[in-house]
Amino acid sequence: MCNCHDTLIPQIGVVTDICTETADVKTFRVEKVGGGKLFEHLPGQCAILSVPGKGEAIFSITSSPTNEKYMEFSIKRCGSITNFLHFDIEPGQQIAVRGPYGNHFPVEDKLKGKDLLFIAGGIGLAPLRSVINYMLDKRDDYGSIDVVYGARSKEDFVRYDELTNVWPAQKDTRVHLTIDRAQEGWTGNVGFVPNFLKDLKFTPDKTVLLCGPPIMIKLCLAALIEMGFEKKQVYTTLELRMKCGVGKCGRCNIGKKYVCKDGPVFTCDELDEMPDEY
Repeated sequence: MCNCHDTLIPQIGVVTDICTETADVKTFRVEKVGGGKLFEHLPGQCAILSVPGKGEAIFSITSSPTNEKYMEFSIKRCGSITNFLHFDIEPGQQIAVRGPYGNHFPVEDKLKGKDLLFIAGGIGLAPLRSVINYMLDKRDDYGSIDVVYGARSKEDFVRYDELTNVWPAQKDTRVHLTIDRAQEGWTGNVGFVPNFLKDLKFTPDKTVLLCGPPIMIKLCLAALIEMGFEKKQVYTTLELRMKCGVGKCGRCNIGKKYVCKDGPVFTCDELDEMPDEY
């Protein structure tokens, strides 16, 4: 059966579960009325969540495309729409969802067979989680997987059970966690992600997927180049720049590019072709 639909027409979904990840991040599970996920997507794509009378905003789809039962969105509280989602939405309520929007990480061709290094900071794990779980569900199509993830504290890690129990149990998959400052009970690494990368001494035969705050991306890219990586083998996403998702509002325009139409996934050498405003 064709799952085709107009991405401008909202699909009605039911919030079936809400998981509190951190003090300011919750993961919302959304299904179609009657069950199943709302529409097909690829890893790295986004969707717009609409709340009647409140507005709408665009978020990464954090569940894997291989999950046919539901879609998930890990959302950081940072404004009026996200405040409403955090404090006023409860399981059983309906929400409108449009999408998918943007391009995706090239899991079906350029990343196949590659050894992969995922680097995330804070809520930057959200768009990468979709890719990681997709690859774990199709494990034989990809090489080794290393995940480097940094947060302010242990309590600020998103999807902590996956990080510590699920992912490390998979074949040839390693998770490396670090927190910004030492805290009681933490026995893992302490320090910022760029320095942690250098300490881990990865060899430049891996393909990198990188997402986090802009300053973290900048410093991690510098660290990777120092380690022998090239910008063309590093993918990142600018989904935080996306607004309407269809290239009409112009608010995601950077030079000759529209993030929603040409991205949000880019290689870092493609970013060099853009003005320094990103």
